[in-house]
Amino acid sequence: MHSRALFRAALGAMTLAAPFSHAAAQSAPPTLVVQITVDQLRPDYLDKWAPQFTGGLKRFLTQGAFFTQAFHDHATTETAPGHATLWSGRFPSNTAIVINDIGVADAQMPLLLGRGGGASPWRFRGSALFDWIRARDQFSRALSVSRKDRGAILPLGKAKQQVYWYGLNGSFTTSRYYADTLPTWVQKFNARDMAAKWLGQQWTPLLDNSAYPERDSVSYEHEGKDIAFPHRLNPDRRLGMDSLASFPWMDDYTVDMALAGVEAMDLGKGPTIDVLAVSLSTTDAVGHAWGPDSKELHDQVLRVDRALGRLIDSLYKMRDSTRIVFALGADHGVTPLPEATFSGTDVNRGRVDVRPVIDAARSKLLARGLETDALVYQDKMLMVDRRRFAAKGINADSTINAVRTALLAIPGMARVDRVPELAAKAAAGDKIARRWFNSLPADMQVALTVTFKPGYYVYTARYATHGMPYDLDAHIPVLFMGAGVRPGRYTMPVRSVDVAPTLAHLVNVVPIERIDGRILTPALRVPPKQPRR
Repeated sequence: MHSRALFRAALGAMTLAAPFSHAAAQSAPPTLVVQITVDQLRPDYLDKWAPQFTGGLKRFLTQGAFFTQAFHDHATTETAPGHATLWSGRFPSNTAIVINDIGVADAQMPLLLGRGGGASPWRFRGSALFDWIRARDQFSRALSVSRKDRGAILPLGKAKQQVYWYGLNGSFTTSRYYADTLPTWVQKFNARDMAAKWLGQQWTPLLDNSAYPERDSVSYEHEGKDIAFPHRLNPDRRLGMDSLASFPWMDDYTVDMALAGVEAMDLGKGPTIDVLAVSLSTTDAVGHAWGPDSKELHDQVLRVDRALGRLIDSLYKMRDSTRIVFALGADHGVTPLPEATFSGTDVNRGRVDVRPVIDAARSKLLARGLETDALVYQDKMLMVDRRRFAAKGINADSTINAVRTALLAIPGMARVDRVPELAAKAAAGDKIARRWFNSLPADMQVALTVTFKPGYYVYTARYATHGMPYDLDAHIPVLFMGAGVRPGRYTMPVRSVDVAPTLAHLVNVVPIERIDGRILTPALRVPPKQPRR
């Protein structure tokens, strides 16, 4: 039996989700689906700070369905695969969006405004939720907005709809994959220069200092610079607009852009089902800079609550609230800085350096006439071009085994798995192997997957980060609210791939291809009908 078939057969069906069937008819079906991604939002934040919420997070927690034990079931817990997985119902092994570096970069699709390379979803394989909706109604439309290009692009898959991200010059942009010129409403929005009001402004805590138990001056936060409130946005336009992405106001600006688009495009007025995708990225920037245990992160999440509250309240004023359905998830979590986990004064504590092993292996290959890019280590994966090894008469497996042995000897290394062995390990119940298996497309030339011990970082990271297959990085909140949703707090384990099929059921559409996720029946007021046998 093929390794993927073996794994899927062994994994079996989840007992807490339902197989796909056509959704029950609704008297007034939703006309607006709102897909919200909060970058780097961990679910424990929602419990810790719930009493301080007054906006959108409070609405979700009191009026929605909250799945507290939701996880990305893939190992490469980064922004690009997280967004692609949430809204397509498929693992990175099927979307081919595996890591950020193999995400949306596309030099052939330059930006219309701003600096940076081009971007498009050309690497994305298959369909996403919006494709399923449009397959039912060709007149359905979508708008996706984010600070990040990948946060805007991947929630809609390959769909050529209206997709915009922050262009680092105070304006929102897109690429030529989507349009040759910005539509009039976007030009008018950019011309208002709304971000300029924050130049030179100070970010101070939203609440009294007594509301924050975190220390404000921690030497290893923010790489030792600007570690305590207040934080001031540079008044220089170029520097300030570049830095805005790391200040809470970026989320407010993203919400402003989304609402302007809903109004200009008449999204959600019916009778079609339209989609609004909003990815708020500042929690990721703040979490990276100051860490998940910082006062800054605490305040940022409170501000996300307020920004989401404004988004929801505004949409309810603009459209019939009974015909809007929301889903909220996160692309990944985050692991605390090693300095917060490991005692001592060694500046490199809790960090793993694989560079000497990889450099030594590539030097040996080069001495035998093989170009070094035939063996590439990227994002905890060793990729090997076996054809080029064979052309030089070099045994690829011998090199792979030698590299594996050397990597396992590095302090802080937990395991180094041979990719052909992942399926059997996953089928035997190995969670880490399963998450790696779900990360890798069959045609990707990955020979080894590298997993550090819990809490360890890659040597070069001097900021709080994520990307490992452990629960701190994989555990996310999943919440639904609105038309057809049964409110409640649900503690059964679910997966991020279950979000898109659940939304699809709520709007009475079905996937147009085989997916990895299943309908989360506890969130439904009307459960799906079981297919007849």
